[in-house]
Order: sequence, then structure tokens, then C-alpha cells
Amino acid sequence: MAHLSARWHAAAMSRFVPGLLLASFVLASACGASCPNLPHTDPASALEAHRSSRHPIESLRAEARVEQWGEAGRIRGTVMMFIERPDRVRFDAMTQFGPAATLTSDGESFALTDMRENRFFSGPACSSNIARLLGIPLSGAEVLGFLIGDSPRIAGEDRGISCGRDGHYLVSRAGQDGSRQELRFEVAESGRDRPPEEQRLLLKSSEVFGSDGEMVWRATWADYRSVPNPSDPAASVRIPFRVRFEHLEQGADTEVRFQEVSVNPTVPDGAFQQPPRPGLPAEYLECQ
Repeated sequence: MAHLSARWHAAAMSRFVPGLLLASFVLASACGASCPNLPHTDPASALEAHRSSRHPIESLRAEARVEQWGEAGRIRGTVMMFIERPDRVRFDAMTQFGPAATLTSDGESFALTDMRENRFFSGPACSSNIARLLGIPLSGAEVLGFLIGDSPRIAGEDRGISCGRDGHYLVSRAGQDGSRQELRFEVAESGRDRPPEEQRLLLKSSEVFGSDGEMVWRATWADYRSVPNPSDPAASVRIPFRVRFEHLEQGADTEVRFQEVSVNPTVPDGAFQQPPRPGLPAEYLECQ
């Protein structure tokens, strides 16, 4: 009987050990890439290196599927975008029957034509007005950077940088009002053996917390793809094809999934302005 028990134990272990080794391998693989051999140690330098990698993009033309969750429920549709530095934007919300709404801002004035309600709105180019179509409360100067993988930063100072077990950098910032911000960056595989100034950082998430420790808003970037840059045919730029913004205080949640993207296109004259349609009086919208 003892002999049979020993044989059963040996057979069970012969099945268990390979399974344990496989599980250990999967677990180790799930931990992600290791940190660079020469990691960033200065948060300000890392943030500047990342932002400078976004600078070659001066304008953007894109088609995107936009999905919003909020007080009105779930809204989704196709949006055509034209964005140009420093602060000019144009969004055309489309339906299968044609345009449903057009929002423009030339950096100073804002205009919104709502074809469904047959109304025209105008006002200053502030973040609350620009958010009326995408639901993302950003200024015109912040929109392009946000959609191409950069984050607005709270007013304050850089506090630290670390590299976690997943191989991602975590940069922490302290706000002047007691808030804090955490930005997480992935290191492109080609740069892991390079010095810090040659590492290409891709922003994965940005989170802002109030002075009470509660999260105010969170943004995430995913599905980075290489897009040709006509301004520099020898180089391409990495663009996140999925961007999500959640503003917990305002109960807003917007996800942008790019279908087509062109960087540095020729922007048509007058793309960022629109007069009211004949017969439509202009309704003024204050900033909130």
C-alpha cells in the first residue's frame, strides 16, 4: 500500500512540477520588461525629453470614433478633427446623413453650429466651451498635445521619478494647492540599452489627485502606432490610437479611438472659423 502511495505521489508530482514551472514562467513574463540599464534620475529631464518628442507634430488631421458616458447616458459617433498649434481646433461630428455639429476655435473665439437643433453658439475660446463637443475640458493649446500622447500638468514642482517592476517610469509632481499628479511612461524597447537622453518615452497614464487625496481626473493612452511625418520623410512619429479621459468630479468619461491619422497636413484656409448660417442668430456662451 505504501508502495502504491509512493508511485501515486511520484506520478502526481510529475504532472504538477511542469505545470508549476509553466505557471512560474507565465507569471514572470507578465511582470513586463525590466528597467533601462541607465534609467532617468531627474524627473524634470524625463518630462522635458518626452514633451520634446511631441514637438515635431505641429498639426493633426484625424478621423475618430468618440464615445462619451455622462449624465445624458452613452453617446457615440464619428468626429473629423483638424488641430493646429498653438491653439486652433476644428471638430466635425458626423452621422450617416452628414454633419451633425461643427465646433471651431481660432485661439480667441469659439463657435459651435448644432445642425440637429438648428442653433449657432459663439463665445470665448476657453476649455469649457471647447469641451462642448468632445466632453474633454481642455484649452485649445492643450488639445493637440493631449491627443498625440502628452498630458496637461498641474502648476507645481517635480518631486521624483522611479522605475517600477513593470519597467515603466513613474513621475510624481506636487501642486501648489496641495494636489498631486502621477505620470507613467513606457520606455520603447529600442531605447532600453541607451542613455536617458536617447530613450523614447511613451505616456501611458496621467492621474491628478486633489488636496484631499481623491482622484480629480485620469487620462490613459494606448495602442501607439507609427505615423509618417511629411515634414521629415526619414522619420515617423508614434501616436496613441486610443485615448481616454475620465473627469470624476464632473462625471465625464470620453474615449477617442482614431481610425485615420495624418500629422502635419496642409490646413485649409478658414478651417478654424465659421460664420453663423443664414437665419441663425448667434447665442453667446460664457466660460464656466
